[in-house]
Amino acid sequence: MEISNKVALVTGGACGLGRAFCEMLLSYGAKVSICDLDSDAGENACDVLGQKFGKERVMFCHCDVTDYVQFEEAFQTTITEFDRLDIVVNNAEIMNDKFWELEVDVNLNGTIRGMLLALQYLGKDKEGHGGVVINIGSAQSFRPQISTPIYCASKHAILALSKSCGDAYHYNITGVRVIVLCPGVLHHDASSSAFGNRFKSPSHEKAWQLDMKGVHPQKCEHVAKGLISIIRDAKSGSVWLIANEKAPKEVPYSSITM
Repeated sequence: MEISNKVALVTGGACGLGRAFCEMLLSYGAKVSICDLDSDAGENACDVLGQKFGKERVMFCHCDVTDYVQFEEAFQTTITEFDRLDIVVNNAEIMNDKFWELEVDVNLNGTIRGMLLALQYLGKDKEGHGGVVINIGSAQSFRPQISTPIYCASKHAILALSKSCGDAYHYNITGVRVIVLCPGVLHHDASSSAFGNRFKSPSHEKAWQLDMKGVHPQKCEHVAKGLISIIRDAKSGSVWLIANEKAPKEVPYSSITM
């Protein structure tokens, strides 16, 4: 899929990696709907990116991915504004094992809601024209992370969801490619202090240092650049790792599950 003139909806798009995704998509000619719970940050991102790329190419939707009705309204508003929707990036997440029920509701259930809505509005079997869904996993989707086990579990589950929905059986019906992008640790996430009081216990906070051993943090912009090539060329059901400032690498699902 070529990016130019396509419309993308990005959850958690107001700051951090989500904002980098929005900016990169805009730089390649897409129109972007920034969806985020933080209205102040979202409006600011919309203003700044609108000035840089054109106000007619970017919009903001207040969106809580734990609320299906509100999430669906973001899809509807985006399609009303831009007349179409081609790309959905389910990026919204939190890492806070102390509030694990919310963590799971945002990271996993939010991705499920976004996945179902994308199939409803993009699926050829639903009178859509097909498209691409990028579900954001994590490098921790592939291996245990002893410091944040519940966050890790939510990211593991995204792989199973995406592999199932992205199977050729479903793609042949819907015309919607489903792909997993798994970023490694980002610069602003590299230290335990970046998460404040988000670990389940002091022992889990200490375990963070073990999890981070040998890890090289990367910039959000590097991951966002990789998103473009994945949208363009990746097969439905494929899983991609972007870590340590290296190019995107496809990870065979059999090597994860064996």
